[in-house]
Amino acid sequence: MIDRGIDHLVLCARDLAKARERYQSLGFTMTPRAEHPFGTGNSLVQLQGSFLEILSVTRPELITAAAAGHFSFADYNRAFLEKREGFSMLVFESKDAGRDQAEFGNAGLRTYPTFDFQRKAKQPSGEEVTVGFSLAFVTDPRMPDAVFFTCQQHAPQYFWKPDYQKHANSSRTVEEVVMVAADPRALVDLFSGLQGHDRVAAQADRLTVQTSRGKITVLTPAGFSARFPSDAGAKETDEPHLAAYVLGVESLDTAGRCLEASGLPHRREGRMLQVASQDLFGTALGFVEP
Repeated sequence: MIDRGIDHLVLCARDLAKARERYQSLGFTMTPRAEHPFGTGNSLVQLQGSFLEILSVTRPELITAAAAGHFSFADYNRAFLEKREGFSMLVFESKDAGRDQAEFGNAGLRTYPTFDFQRKAKQPSGEEVTVGFSLAFVTDPRMPDAVFFTCQQHAPQYFWKPDYQKHANSSRTVEEVVMVAADPRALVDLFSGLQGHDRVAAQADRLTVQTSRGKITVLTPAGFSARFPSDAGAKETDEPHLAAYVLGVESLDTAGRCLEASGLPHRREGRMLQVASQDLFGTALGFVEP
């Protein structure tokens, strides 16, 4: 069985400092800012086995445009931010990015040569270390504003730090990623190629993909509006796109107190606390007790 659990979400914001402040106000511990060698910068919310990557273009002069047959992470996110802020990429964990790339190609998905890079990371002690990654990208012409890739870490001992995984709002896990598509069932081939046929279940109005860490739900626009009412009518694009994510918390009451303290508008829908996309850089956020 394929083992590609949700590794991280790429959440694009035009102003990284402002985004860090907003997430901190919600009770998240943010890692120090880091710079990629290709023109983007980030700050992370580390959870248990997965993380949120808050990403901005920080040094546009370093961005290299995509060449034929090659994918440019920085150029794609630059173009995404020219249109809007939001959830630009969904990333799965990898044990071997080269093997992932080959398996994706064999499944008929659009792939590219793997991409390897290193960057500096500041430890809780203040020490700077080098972390490295290999990435295997998949794109689909039906969804120009959503990209998928696997991420293989080469120095995980320097990446995951317990001090960064403790959050005032008690967040622990990425429970769910929510996409919007006019016809969710049309994406069975894509997600079968990414995760395996046995992990994909199609219904009339939705598609559910159960990964080894967290699930993906693809809803129709009407289904998404019903589940996230504050985002009803907040249409950014007609193409299939990544629209929301749901985090598991130890205590919904604790998360609620952090939301109250932040002053950010929020609402309760059943067993979920929600923050609307217009208040969080183009992506809706939910908190649940698993």
